[in-house]
Amino acid sequence: QVQLVESGGGLVQAGGSLRLSCAASGSIFIIMGWHRQAPGKQRELVAIIPSSGTTSYADSVKGRFTISRDNAKNTVYLQMNSLKPEDTAVYYCYAVSRSLGHYWGQGTQVTVSS
Repeated sequence: QVQLVESGGGLVQAGGSLRLSCAASGSIFIIMGWHRQAPGKQRELVAIIPSSGTTSYADSVKGRFTISRDNAKNTVYLQMNSLKPEDTAVYYCYAVSRSLGHYWGQGTQVTVSS
């Protein structure tokens, strides 16, 4: 029923940019966002945005990443600028349904080379 479809990952040089998209379906999502997981590390929160449009970011990406959502399309975006090798990770779309709970996408690989 609930489905999160991610796109936009890839390989980019340090200092470059990528834009991730996540199209959600199957519910109304009160919170959407992004987590990431690098090899050998635990999954961490990158950014979240509730229905109100307010945003929260991890300190490591603040000033470089921007999260936004299109409620009509039920889609969340992550614009990533000034990318660093430390940003290399699998990025997971995240959505919270008031009635159905918490969901994660399959993940999309982001690799930043130096």
